[in-house]
Amino acid sequence: MSVELRPIRRQDVPGLTGLLGQLGYPTTEAAVHGRLDYWLDDPSSWLVGADDDGELIGVAALGVQPMLEVTGKLGRLLALVVDERYRGRGVGRSLVTAAEEQARIAGCVKMEVTSRRCRTRTHEFYQHLGYEDMCTSSARFVKSLAG
Repeated sequence: MSVELRPIRRQDVPGLTGLLGQLGYPTTEAAVHGRLDYWLDDPSSWLVGADDDGELIGVAALGVQPMLEVTGKLGRLLALVVDERYRGRGVGRSLVTAAEEQARIAGCVKMEVTSRRCRTRTHEFYQHLGYEDMCTSSARFVKSLAG
């Protein structure tokens, strides 16, 4: 399937809100609008949307950060979601490819993505794209800093 890839813009808030709900993160348009304030102004963050005839059908969120332990930067695919009606048609692959290309342009030498263990189909998707599950050799620790 051929779709147009383009930057996310303010007009995408309704579609982005729906996509985040499909990803398992229900939210409101007001919250998404507020999040775009820091996403769209951050030079180390990048949002790309997949558009089918004016409808937002997918999004990839890339964050870039420098690494100290090696020369270069790390690209992190922070979110990837394709509308359930379009899954299995190459949209996700197109979004990941675009995020990887942007990461290379930004100086990234590695890409990383995390995914909940229950999303086994998603894991197969990433492995098919060349990503390796590092959980047997590396731990991930998370701490909430919210009140």
